[in-house]
Amino acid sequence: MLSDSQVSILLTQQHLVEKLPEHQTSIVCLDSDWEQIRKIPVQQIEKTVKAQNIAYIIYTSGSTGKPKGVLIAHHNIIRLFATTQDRFKFNQKDVWSLFHSYAFDFSVWEIWGALLYGGSLVIIPYDVSRSPEQFYNLLSQEKITVLNQTPSAFQQLIQLETSLNHHRNLSLRLVIFGGESLNIQSLKPWFDRHGDKFPQLVNMYGITETTVHVTYRPINIIDIDSSSNVIGCAIPDLQLYILNSHLQPVPIGIAGE
Repeated sequence: MLSDSQVSILLTQQHLVEKLPEHQTSIVCLDSDWEQIRKIPVQQIEKTVKAQNIAYIIYTSGSTGKPKGVLIAHHNIIRLFATTQDRFKFNQKDVWSLFHSYAFDFSVWEIWGALLYGGSLVIIPYDVSRSPEQFYNLLSQEKITVLNQTPSAFQQLIQLETSLNHHRNLSLRLVIFGGESLNIQSLKPWFDRHGDKFPQLVNMYGITETTVHVTYRPINIIDIDSSSNVIGCAIPDLQLYILNSHLQPVPIGIAGE
């Protein structure tokens, strides 16, 4: 990451310096160098941030075995929310949870979904995110309305409710899935207790390179009978192509690779 980003200065602490890999970066230790830092004259820097500037870099595992950094610009994030707003109606009353690591691009959706629309963002402590019971209690206490989950994490909440044999008063308006394949049949216990309207469960699919989400599909009780993983249609400003093993488009009704 140091090599790829070509940063000129790295802020760290003295006890971490020996753990750094080989690099050509200037090191500033915030603990041992603090007195020298305080003596540096403050200069006002004029900097204009444009829509095409990079907002973040997130590393993926990479199909070659070497992780690669994906560069996403500010306008990519804005267009993601602008093109899906008519479906979700995010607003200042929504309370979001930051459940995922900021090294996972699901967090981009969580953080900016709250901030762009003036909502609240509840940052979930790591220990709480690993305890279904504590997290379930927090969902109720904080009156979270927009929950983003991988299907496997949400399955733990379903299993917890089943074991408790009751459910708390939740304020959830939306549960949005992503990051993994969704087993529709696993949602039946949830629908049995909560129905399929409030909250609305939505399956979304995407990859880092296309800025978090690509497809949109509300999930309903009747989908329980489906034998396939329903991923829905492309969000309005994108197109989907189903390809064969030679990367050629396949006709309608033909399975692709």
